[in-house]
Amino acid sequence: MRFSSIRLVFAVGVLCACGREVGLSPDLVVLNANVITVDETRPRAEALAVLDGKFVAVGIEAEIEALVGEGTRVIDAAGRTVTPGFIDAHMHPSPTYPPDSRLARVDLRPSSVSTMEALIESLRAKASKTPEGEWVQGRGYEDTKLGRHPTRRDLDLASTAHPIYITHSSGHLGVVNSFVLKSSGISAKTPDPPGGAIDRDPDGEPNGVCREGACGMVRRGVSPESPPTRQEAVAGVTRTFQRFASEGITTVVDARASPRSFGVYQEIVRAGSPVRITVMFAHRYLERLKEMGIRMGLGSEWLRVGGIKTSHGNSLSGRTAWLNEPYEATNPETGKRDYYGIPPRRSQVELDALILEIHEADFQAAVHSNGDREIEMLLVAFDRALREIPWEDHRHRIEHASVANPAILSGVKELGLVLALHSYVYEHGDKMEAYGASRWGMMHANRSALDLGIPVAGNSDFPVSAADPLLRIQSMVTRTSAEGKVYGEEQRVTPEEAIHIWTMGSAYSIFEEGNRGSIEGGKGADFVLLSD
Repeated sequence: MRFSSIRLVFAVGVLCACGREVGLSPDLVVLNANVITVDETRPRAEALAVLDGKFVAVGIEAEIEALVGEGTRVIDAAGRTVTPGFIDAHMHPSPTYPPDSRLARVDLRPSSVSTMEALIESLRAKASKTPEGEWVQGRGYEDTKLGRHPTRRDLDLASTAHPIYITHSSGHLGVVNSFVLKSSGISAKTPDPPGGAIDRDPDGEPNGVCREGACGMVRRGVSPESPPTRQEAVAGVTRTFQRFASEGITTVVDARASPRSFGVYQEIVRAGSPVRITVMFAHRYLERLKEMGIRMGLGSEWLRVGGIKTSHGNSLSGRTAWLNEPYEATNPETGKRDYYGIPPRRSQVELDALILEIHEADFQAAVHSNGDREIEMLLVAFDRALREIPWEDHRHRIEHASVANPAILSGVKELGLVLALHSYVYEHGDKMEAYGASRWGMMHANRSALDLGIPVAGNSDFPVSAADPLLRIQSMVTRTSAEGKVYGEEQRVTPEEAIHIWTMGSAYSIFEEGNRGSIEGGKGADFVLLSD
């Protein structure tokens, strides 16, 4: 059973710099609760009190009830569980637009589209409402659920008068129709770009599927769609944040922010954000941040600057991650069993320079890397940067680190890195088939990392998987896919360990463990009350 059906019924995500003042009654008291505090000094409690957005008392019910005053709001939890607010330490919070909006993407997730025919019909319906020549876009299809990737021929059945582009659930693959290929001049003679690949028919002609860096190239001949206005973006992201809050997420970490998205977040915060926001700016903005004097940690308790996000490597669920040993699946381009994934576009020398640049600027580096061969290069780069400029509490991060081994984890521990590991076996366990059963026991290595004392941050990588902490916790605890298959049971963790990862683990990963992540006096009163 999918136990994320236990729904959130109450959440608080407010904060100010005030503590409990003598003579003042709490604003809020929660009684008769099973409080999982994630505080090692007091793992369990029965009640809590909040004043001015801070926890001011946590303990047994009689003590907390005695603090109730005339203006105190009292909630009887009826024995239900309270946890700290969940912190999604790596996500991409895209706007949510009404279905009839020009900006809405066609929902191609398995919950909406289960067959190739249904996918084509959904795109055709969108095209029928879109002026010819304008983009029709969809996102979230899963080749493993559909039986294969769509191709340009499938998309041509939806329309040849519109440019069509759809993205895979991984976000690292896409498919275009013939309109787009022709407009961009992509043919059998077009070589694969560094760090990317174009899937081809037996005669060498592109079949419409693009991987990694090739996806930008195949769309270059078509004018981009008009971006949302600032008002549309603010409204769309606010809807997304409201949905996250309803799932118990009280802090989101944008893992590829831009100055434009930061401006949107500023407006949302001014209007009263449903969640707190930490931004990790994309690496291409580092020079601009330095010129403006913007440093990590600047901002408010609602919106603050985190590390710098960059990538070295490719996708686990898209099966493009670069490996030391070949995939068990065949090469998607040649059909031969010689596939190692797509090599990163950077050499070791270029990667060393990139990590040193971020490190030297006193920013935490958060680097997307999935395949073991990619990660090994990254460990070398981190080691060289730390030797050149020692920094004891850098908390540099590897985002995902999906295909690991004991030597990689030992290196992570020695270098003092943080891992933001995937926990999406429920949705994407079937993608792990391509890696072979011999690898499953060291993929998404939450158990091994915890046993070594490596800090682990909970995250959804939304929209790659649902921003649903309870489902993510289920994935870590059971390692069971939606189809009922277990992948790598050796890496199971306990429910309380998973809760710790999604609260204090995530807080530590963004240097916020002193302000949030546990229910204890003086910290911001971010908490969730579950329905069961």
